[in-house]
Amino acid sequence: MRNERLRDALATAGVAADALAEELAVDPKTVERWITKGRVPYRKYRSHIAARLHTTENYLWPDALSREEAATVSQSELVTFFPHRNSIPTELWDRVITDATERVDVVVHAGLFLVERPNFVKLLVAKSRNGCSVRLTFGDPTSREVTRRSEEERLGKHTLAGRIRNALAFYRPLFEMAEPEIRFHRTTLYNSIFRFDDEMIVNTHVYGIQGAHAPAMHLRRLSSGSLFDTYVQSFEEVWRTSKPATLEEVNLDAN
Repeated sequence: MRNERLRDALATAGVAADALAEELAVDPKTVERWITKGRVPYRKYRSHIAARLHTTENYLWPDALSREEAATVSQSELVTFFPHRNSIPTELWDRVITDATERVDVVVHAGLFLVERPNFVKLLVAKSRNGCSVRLTFGDPTSREVTRRSEEERLGKHTLAGRIRNALAFYRPLFEMAEPEIRFHRTTLYNSIFRFDDEMIVNTHVYGIQGAHAPAMHLRRLSSGSLFDTYVQSFEEVWRTSKPATLEEVNLDAN
């Protein structure tokens, strides 16, 4: 049975089968059998291939690991757990933000704490200019979901919407650029997600508790893991249903 996932991943990454065989020091016919006959490579090859094609072993070879092995690997993606987001060391935020070169994906309601870092927006501007993908999606301040969340956190009906507008005021330089994408979502947000290349901080949302006081996880992607990619999929679903944000919508128009 053909491995269409591997074939498609090679095509998407622009990697020829012969070139992959040369990288792995294997016979090109071996790579061809992986594709056309669905043969499963040895683990040492699977890890390299997944990293080379910017995907995961579980996606390319769903049955390569037993359920127990897959669970163990996914548990290893959890670097550490914090009882509260505001207990995450400043050094960790600084490192993951500074080190990102390929992708910054953020989904929050307001994320006002991010712009309390003096250089955060400047770093995003510089990274975008250097080819880093920057995608930010915030709660739509006019949505009932934001109003409900504000009330659930006992902030008052319109407080969270105000925080969103306050936060977005700092992002004017990104609004004025073509490359970064800023959107509004109207989802019932279960987690705030902060992805920086292959590292991620997930801040869970707890009913009646403000985000700063809710738990958070630091994750690092492993090619054969699935935990990291669970939250990648969640981000993509929120992103897919979001709409582009404008300065005018948040009363940031300079006029």
